[in-house]
Amino acid sequence: MIINSKKRHLILLFTSILLMTGCDDTPRGQTGKNIPESKTIQSAHYRNLTDIYNSFSYQWENLDQGVPPLLLRRFPTDIHLIRSTKAKKNFFFQSILPLALLGNEEIKHHKNTIKNFFKIYNNGETLALHQHEELIKIQRYYKIKGDVLQDPKARNRLLKRVDIIPTSLILAQAANESGWGMSRFAQHANNIFGEWTFTPGTGLVPEGRPAGETYEVKRFPDLYASIRSYLRNLNTHNAYRSMRNKRWQMRENHLPLTGYALAGEMRYYSTRREAYVEEIRSMIKGNKLEKLNYVTLLPAAKRPQTEKTPIKGGIMSSQDKISRQSKT
Repeated sequence: MIINSKKRHLILLFTSILLMTGCDDTPRGQTGKNIPESKTIQSAHYRNLTDIYNSFSYQWENLDQGVPPLLLRRFPTDIHLIRSTKAKKNFFFQSILPLALLGNEEIKHHKNTIKNFFKIYNNGETLALHQHEELIKIQRYYKIKGDVLQDPKARNRLLKRVDIIPTSLILAQAANESGWGMSRFAQHANNIFGEWTFTPGTGLVPEGRPAGETYEVKRFPDLYASIRSYLRNLNTHNAYRSMRNKRWQMRENHLPLTGYALAGEMRYYSTRREAYVEEIRSMIKGNKLEKLNYVTLLPAAKRPQTEKTPIKGGIMSSQDKISRQSKT
């Protein structure tokens, strides 16, 4: 039985080599039971979007009740008209939060999937062909070479890469890199994090780009595509290996992942190095973003049947008290 299993594994491995040459490498749009049913929204005016948020009972003061998976397709063009700095920040974070949470839910789905496949293989069983194909897609998405079923080192490299980024870090970098959603690249290319492309004609040419340079700022079809690209970048690029190692150590020591801690390993995200790290950490601390690491997505974006009264002492309120925790 074990010999037959190994033979079949070799056949599946050969099949996977063929799959590696022509399949889409983005396992997007997973419909697993843990992936929320999202709703895409869009408007050129921030007031309309605020009305949509309110219609789903999605307010900044009651995030501890859960966040509806409302995926903003692109930033409104009139964010600059929000006069209050606090209101502008809250609107930005409220708009990006569901995208960040959904991106992490997708990563969690990948993690659970590969752990399940490893468990099947470790029990001496053979993966079905469709399971092996899914494993290869995930492996390729996270840029891991080798046989992750038989090679412990390849398996550990994959597990180290397939992990979430704290919501606090995502939101702080999103605000910093996109100018609170008002930058040219955020407005015209759906590019939240300033990612580049080296394929001429596919992006936006930065103003003041040095002569002879060919890089452009990458265009994305929507904001969620930018979020996914950012998460994949942090989980695969060599520049962020120390961040992944730090995250792995925190997991091994059963410590909660914080954006503040991992921001310390993000010096290579900017040419400003340590000054950039301190700026991101300041944004996390100043806007109390670590609290958002503990909010969760609702299973679906549905309007409540009856109007709910906002909780005055919610997770992001000035009272800084969560009645749910005090009762446990």
